[in-house]
Amino acid sequence: MRTTIDQGGRLVVPKPLRDQLGFTPGSELELSAIDGRLEVSMPSRVHVEQGPYGPHVVADGAEPLTTEQVRDLIERGRR
Repeated sequence: MRTTIDQGGRLVVPKPLRDQLGFTPGSELELSAIDGRLEVSMPSRVHVEQGPYGPHVVADGAEPLTTEQVRDLIERGRR
């Protein structure tokens, strides 16, 4: 797919890609320049904390994941 950058420097992500990647209005995105290419990703919501029994993974934010989000993450991990 191709798109253009407007006068304000905005890049429009075509709807099929937004749907496939789960980008919704207000989504926070991480941008990186890698080998002359623009890489766009959603920032991780998890980090590692040291607990009383060793390190463990903790999700950021107060909102728990929905069943649909968990299934989507499992399917993405299988690809």
